[in-house]
Amino acid sequence: MKAFGIAGYSGAGKTTLLERLIPQFTGWGLSVSLIKHAHAGFDIDRPGKDSWRLREAGCTELLLASDKRWVLMHELRGRPEPSLEQQLEVLGPCDLVLVEGFKSSALPKLEVHRPALGKPLLYPENPHVIALATDVPLEAPLPRFDLQDVAAIATWIVDYLGLEKRN
Repeated sequence: MKAFGIAGYSGAGKTTLLERLIPQFTGWGLSVSLIKHAHAGFDIDRPGKDSWRLREAGCTELLLASDKRWVLMHELRGRPEPSLEQQLEVLGPCDLVLVEGFKSSALPKLEVHRPALGKPLLYPENPHVIALATDVPLEAPLPRFDLQDVAAIATWIVDYLGLEKRN
C-alpha cells in the first residue's frame, strides 16, 4: 500500500483535484482509498436516526452497514485524534492511499497552490512537499504541474511511487 499526500491551504482546490485524480487512477486498474483531515468537527450521522441515538447513548464505536456500504464511526470522547500512521493502519488493503491535509506529516506530497489566495507556498518550509500544482506559471526547484493537467499529475504520482498501471 503506497500513500501520497495532497496539501495546500483551504480554497486552493485540493478536493477538486482529488476528485479528478481518483478516476484516473481507478481507470488504470488501481484500487484507491482516501484519508481526509477535517479541521472542524463533523458528523456523518443525523440527529434522531437510530445510529445517532446509540452513539449519543455512549458507544465508542458504531458500525453501520447496508447492502450498499458500511461505515465504522469512532467517538474519541476526549482521547487524542489518531495520528496519520494510526489511520493508515485501519484501512483495508489497496494500491494507493491519497491523503488530503496533514500538511506537516512526513508523507511525500504535492502542494496545490493558487497565488490569488494570498497564502505563502508550503514547500520552502516543508521538506515533504516534493511537487507543485498551480494555476499560474511559477518558478520553483520542484516538479511543477498545471493544476488542470490531471493526467500529467496522476502519471507523475504513479511513477514516483513505483505503481504499475494495469489498464
